[in-house]
Amino acid sequence: MAQWCSLFGAWGPLCDIRFGSDLMQRAFHLLLVEDNAAHAKLAMMAIRSGTVPVTVDWVADGEQALAYLHRHPPHEKHPEVDLILLDLKAPRVDGFETLRQIKADPELRAIPVVVLSASLNKADMEEAYRNYANSYLVKPLDFDEFQHMISDLVTYWGTWNQRHH
Repeated sequence: MAQWCSLFGAWGPLCDIRFGSDLMQRAFHLLLVEDNAAHAKLAMMAIRSGTVPVTVDWVADGEQALAYLHRHPPHEKHPEVDLILLDLKAPRVDGFETLRQIKADPELRAIPVVVLSASLNKADMEEAYRNYANSYLVKPLDFDEFQHMISDLVTYWGTWNQRHH
């Protein structure tokens, strides 16, 4: 980063702000909401395989996700969530309702939510975007493609996107 800043010396203080901030120092933190343990394990492998420093926590349904985000026991102590990967077809509280509750909550609505679903159903996509999903990704069947997609996703949200807190 310092090399980049020295190339553009006119930016001076901007480099100190952008590249010297706490946001650049701590790992990017992701919450994975996925009811299928095998899918969650594959997703976590893909998330951790990239070059972006990332931590990830996994919950199995929307009820657990909301408890996690509101820091209810046993989730009192976790890093600020930078991104939520949300499966739509979760038990108890489904992904749509979880998304609605996140985006309706003034404390949570700024957290980007990326829907990660096996569904190509246009109605599902429309419903997700109508409830303010930041992105809708369809899980590829091929693991290499899935890993590439997740790597790109983490690189974008963890490196290029400016975080909300």
